Formats: sequence, structure tokens, C-alpha cells
Amino acid sequence: MHIAVRKLVPSDRLQWEPLWKGYLAFYETDLPASVTETTWARFHDDREPMWAYGAFAGARMVGIAHIILQRSCWSDGPYCYLQDLFTVEDARGQGVGSSLIENVRLVAQAMGASRLHWLTHETNAAAQALYDRVAKKSGFIQYRMIF
Repeated sequence: MHIAVRKLVPSDRLQWEPLWKGYLAFYETDLPASVTETTWARFHDDREPMWAYGAFAGARMVGIAHIILQRSCWSDGPYCYLQDLFTVEDARGQGVGSSLIENVRLVAQAMGASRLHWLTHETNAAAQALYDRVAKKSGFIQYRMIF
């Protein structure tokens, strides 16, 4: 399968939203429609350090990646956080995820980032198989407080 990855534009919303909802369903969560609206708007606001990328097989979007640039106390340049990565089920194992990660790596480097990092759930063994091939585990454990 030939995969082309590019930054999403507002007219991609109709293809992006089902993948976004699929990602949320995969992690057994739901968000208010207002959060989806805000997120989509941020991707296209030049004042926001957030972007969305899509992987396409022909005209069909088969994967998405969302990134956020963030400052760091440990680097002159920003870090790039790959917050969301999702591939439609029938395209998994065909290079979509690795194509998205490679594109994000190139984008992050071009933006001056010194690091690309992401998280996955400990039960997501399929994703971890890919991640173990393309990156190294940091050794850190995430803690969080939800407000």
C-alpha cells in the first residue's frame, strides 16, 4: 500500500472526524463535541502549537497523527509531543503508523525540536511492537492528576 502523509487542512474534517472518533473508541473514551470542535480549530490556528497530519492511501485517509510543540527546561528548542496516533483497522500492519511517525519526526526536526516523544497504553501491544522498532523507551512512568 502506498501511503502519502500530509498536514490536514479544514476541508479534511469529514475524513478526519471518523478516525478521531475511532481513536477515542479504541481507548474506550468519549469527549464532548465542544472539545472536538476546539481541537480541530486549534490545528488550523497559526497561533496554536498544534498540528494534525493524515496518512492517505489514494484519496482515503487511513491514519492520523496529532502533534504539539512544547517548551522544555532541558533544551533550547522545543520538544514535539505526538499526542495521538491512529490507523484504521483494515490498514494496520501496512506501514501507516510508521509513515506517520517518520513524517512527524521530519516535521519536528524542521521545527527545531530536539526530541519527539509519545505515550501508549500498557495494553496496546500492537502499537508497542512498532514503537519498539522506531524509538527507545524512556524508562519514565507517567503519573497524572485529573481535574
